[in-house]
Amino acid sequence: MAQINALHGTISIPGDKSISHRAAILASLSTGKTVIDNFLFSDDCLRTLDAFQAMGVQVKKQDQQVIIDSEGASKLSAPTDAIDLGNSGTTARLLAGVLAAMPFQTELVGDPSLSKRPMKRVSQPLSMMGATVEFLTEDGHLPMKIVGGSLKKIEYDMPVASAQVKSAILLAGLTGQVNVTVTEQTKSRDHTERMLEAYGVHITDENGTITLKENQVLHAKNIKVPGDFSSAAYWIAAAVITPGSELTIERVGLNPTRIGFLNVLKRMGASIEVIQKPNMMNEPVGTIIAKHSTLKATTLKEEEIPTLIDEIPILALVASQAKGISRFHHLRELRFKETDRIQATVQGLAALGVSIKAEEDGMIVQGQSRLHGGMVKTFHDHRIAMTAMIASLITNDAVTIDDYDCVKISYPNFFEQFNQLKQPEHSPKD
Repeated sequence: MAQINALHGTISIPGDKSISHRAAILASLSTGKTVIDNFLFSDDCLRTLDAFQAMGVQVKKQDQQVIIDSEGASKLSAPTDAIDLGNSGTTARLLAGVLAAMPFQTELVGDPSLSKRPMKRVSQPLSMMGATVEFLTEDGHLPMKIVGGSLKKIEYDMPVASAQVKSAILLAGLTGQVNVTVTEQTKSRDHTERMLEAYGVHITDENGTITLKENQVLHAKNIKVPGDFSSAAYWIAAAVITPGSELTIERVGLNPTRIGFLNVLKRMGASIEVIQKPNMMNEPVGTIIAKHSTLKATTLKEEEIPTLIDEIPILALVASQAKGISRFHHLRELRFKETDRIQATVQGLAALGVSIKAEEDGMIVQGQSRLHGGMVKTFHDHRIAMTAMIASLITNDAVTIDDYDCVKISYPNFFEQFNQLKQPEHSPKD
């Protein structure tokens, strides 16, 4: 894809992936019928729906809605076969929390990429609560077998910031009807806590210590999913680095635990305006207006990392256009994503002319790089693929990638909106 002119238009972002997962899970654990609007029909989120269908929950998909009819957590039934999680780490870890309290045995399997990702971090606290978790081939990795049942309360200090592990413990406490307390040293995404509170669940957070009380039951509640900030990040970056551009991005989730990318870009000098809108299910939402900007380099702070961990590839691209040297450290977690995302980011951007160097726990990016076209190997990582396509906006020659389908993991209509932006008379609303 060759360089295009300045970008102008208004974009509506697909539903948030993290919130869509949680909406599907809590609706399936509730008694009654739930309508979920703006659900993200990505490969990962569909895996969560499929998992609960396999346990007897009624699921209907139509347009951008999902209708879930459930008899509640106590009526879930054992699946007849292993549950295939595909590439969805969120499904794997959050579902493990639910299954820990179920009076049956379940086997979880995944694709080759997911089968390399660490699962012991979630199996350990669930085992402490009384569940039996067995790794069937390689210790600490899928496939794994969970035998659930009666659980006991837990007070757990998180060794690393992980919203998925925290959520698994909270869901185990909810479905197992026991008290759980989780203490975080660094705050991670709090979508689970916010949605549980919207459901009326008694849950508190006192200086990083989250407590969920025993014996709570969910009743169906309709949910509207805000747009995914991680998806919006690509268009924010596109506007900021493409000369003459201005983009308006509507109905974006602005959860404080997710918008580190926005805060860092502002620190770098980006022209970004945020207009707050009414909350959705306790989640702050707004419209973002981003314009082409002159940027300066930055160094990431350790406490910022959990709030922008998924945006590191696109942030590295933005840093390549800033004045000075940007330093990103404390990113070891990225080596355990869909691929080794540190190496994939460095290799992909270097192929387009960015002066970038991998470090053990991060990367160093030299600014004011002049990008050229080339082939980017995605390693089947959706975030690498989308970063490469945004980079193509400022290259004089074509950029190609080896896997276009991988964006379906999080942003199925990314290329549709990308192509519409090259036609100024159209605004890619949906």
